[in-house]
Amino acid sequence: MGELKADWRLRLRRGGPHGLVCGAGVLLTQDRALTCSHVVGAPDARMWVEFAENPGIAPVGARVAEDGWLPGLGATREDIAVLALDSPRPQATPATLDRRLERNGEVWIGGYAQNFADGMWLTGRIGGAHGGWIQLDARRNEQVVRPGFSGAAVQARGDGDGRPERVVGMVVSRRGDLDLAVPRDNDLAFSYMVSIDRIAELVPLVAELSGPDGWDPGLARRLRDWFAGGEQPAVRFSVVPRGGGRERTLRHQLYRAHLVYRGGRTTPEEFVGELVARLRLPRHQLRAYRDWLLDGGAPPDRAAGGLPGIAGPTLAVIGLDEDRQPRRLVSLLVRVRTLGFRLLVVVRDGAGDGVSEVARQLLVPALDERAALLLGRVESIERNWAVLNGMVESASLAPPPRTGSARRHQQLERLRALADPKEQLTALRTLSRELEEDLDRHTRAGRADVPGQRTDRGRTERR
Repeated sequence: MGELKADWRLRLRRGGPHGLVCGAGVLLTQDRALTCSHVVGAPDARMWVEFAENPGIAPVGARVAEDGWLPGLGATREDIAVLALDSPRPQATPATLDRRLERNGEVWIGGYAQNFADGMWLTGRIGGAHGGWIQLDARRNEQVVRPGFSGAAVQARGDGDGRPERVVGMVVSRRGDLDLAVPRDNDLAFSYMVSIDRIAELVPLVAELSGPDGWDPGLARRLRDWFAGGEQPAVRFSVVPRGGGRERTLRHQLYRAHLVYRGGRTTPEEFVGELVARLRLPRHQLRAYRDWLLDGGAPPDRAAGGLPGIAGPTLAVIGLDEDRQPRRLVSLLVRVRTLGFRLLVVVRDGAGDGVSEVARQLLVPALDERAALLLGRVESIERNWAVLNGMVESASLAPPPRTGSARRHQQLERLRALADPKEQLTALRTLSRELEEDLDRHTRAGRADVPGQRTDRGRTERR
């Protein structure tokens, strides 16, 4: 299924927010966009970038990025501009770029032609090479691009498994055999695009983003789910080396965190000062909380309970192993956890200093907490089942979890006695997964589709 709306499809205005719509663009990263140089007009032009399909993302000004101006329209067939946004838009999901092209493959193009500033869609098929460009064939001349489509993404179907549509090129021009302005007035007319493969040869950023290490979709999905909260463990740990798509994906998701600590750049004193300021504590407790967070000891009398108005605030710790004192930082994070924070802990090297302490002091307690929560739910189901069994019809009562809570309690106590934190983590993950499966089976059984409801007269009533 194609995307009905996408953050990365951009509408461009020249000059400012009230300028005329002059074309389209493609969001590459949170602060870079791709369009045609003739849409921009001049290398020093001021542009206005709008997320036309997601009004929840604020428009932003932009200028041509350094080394982002490739205006050639001759034999080299360059017509490319890379825009640098005045401020990043990490809320927007960037486009998925793909260098592969299939002859006669179906493509979709969304642009902003005159009198269609809200957007219009055209379809076509990949034709052959036309110099440095690729010809797009339309079934009818009305499906040929027109002014306002320049810079628009040429999209091909995704690869399945929920993967998004691929951007395989960018609209650059059109031509009719009679050279008439309106495509339908020509006997033959064609659209033209410059392929992502060609753009990658000219723009290093596009080469990187369209390569095998452009992004890490799996990490992006896991981070989105974790930041959303819900059933996720309170502490998440990841190894993200510097450079490449995995780090780029992490950076793109960090706007979701309420606070960010950067190992080697942030000091514990700076972080604690910012945290205490955000907790909005009574003035007489500021020093007590600051001293306790930095040095430990007995906690202050009153718990702060996290940031005001935020359930389960999140702290992202990036590069814990690059911190000057990783073990001290882990102890600080343990105390931060007691304030209600959820932690994303990222290290650059899985064998770096402090990793074992992360497992022992943060991950094991968080997974233990999660297993105990799931076990409590299983116990609740068993109690309800015991009370209701015999009082209602068997068909109305979902079966209890297959494995009794007493046995699960014994399992949890045994793994708590393990000396090796890594063994504890493995055992806790296994136990949590089994409990989740038990709960899922019970939920699905309780929601089994019933075609109707029996009435007192024994007939079935539809609702």
